Amino acid sequence: MSLSTNTSLSKVILIGLAILSLFPFVNSATALILGIVYAQIFENPYAKQTKKTTGLLLKVAVVGLGFGMNIYSALSAGKDGFILTVFSIFLTLGLGFILGKAFKIDKKISYLISSGTAICGGSAIAAVSPVIKADEKQISVALGIVFILNSIALLIFPPIGHYLGMSQIDFGLWSAIAIHDTSSVVGAAAKYGDEALEVATTVKLARALWVIPVAFLSTVLFKNKGGKVKLPYFIGFFVLAMLANSYIPFVQQIGPYIVEVSKAALTLTLFLIGTSLSYRTVKSVGMKPLLEGVGLWVFISITSLLYILYIN
Repeated sequence: MSLSTNTSLSKVILIGLAILSLFPFVNSATALILGIVYAQIFENPYAKQTKKTTGLLLKVAVVGLGFGMNIYSALSAGKDGFILTVFSIFLTLGLGFILGKAFKIDKKISYLISSGTAICGGSAIAAVSPVIKADEKQISVALGIVFILNSIALLIFPPIGHYLGMSQIDFGLWSAIAIHDTSSVVGAAAKYGDEALEVATTVKLARALWVIPVAFLSTVLFKNKGGKVKLPYFIGFFVLAMLANSYIPFVQQIGPYIVEVSKAALTLTLFLIGTSLSYRTVKSVGMKPLLEGVGLWVFISITSLLYILYIN
């Protein structure tokens, strides 16, 4: 098979699978697996476009999910997760510093992995990287680790939650704290139930706001006072969507339809993320940074789970 033929085939299959992921019978975990399988066989011919599309689709999907949520229950969920959020962020950043030193990992790579694990995955890495002047390779390694662990979490968290008999509220809180990226948090919670989805989305987006103080802290740690901080503006639109659904009758009527479209957009997002998780991606991140990422993820997963089950 010629190179041009192979490229044409990969484009057709990519588009076909992307369309398939929009159907209701394909859930978020299945879409992610389809993307990962595709990545092992083909190289994504639209890699750059996919990267831009996933970022936009995720923001649109999250805002759309706000049309299915009530502001009062959201505030209650955010309040319940506040203390756990604060402690988990600073404990994770502190442990990341220790592991980075112990494994002798590049300082910027270690900090990006820690920030991504502590706050909101790829979004946190995207916000912090220009502040610390990270180069493309450092960013790629951190993103690769976060996306690999995100994929594992999306697949294993719902079964663990069911095995432990977790309530939807507890599972939503656990997902928001222990899973890195918003896309995988929402995907795992949506699979668990609507109440879990509401709690997880609200707590995760409240958690994502911590990228602002952490980014400013980064300018001090890396002595880069002129660094620009990217603000997560879409969270404001999410809040407006919740307010509209809480107080405007017309929005309440169309809200369920918007939510269904948003869930389909999220499923497509997870498929596209999967297409970037090839064996080459796993191999390129390196063993020591991967060990740091796994160590931080296991730490935040277990400690937050114990807190939710026995202390909260």
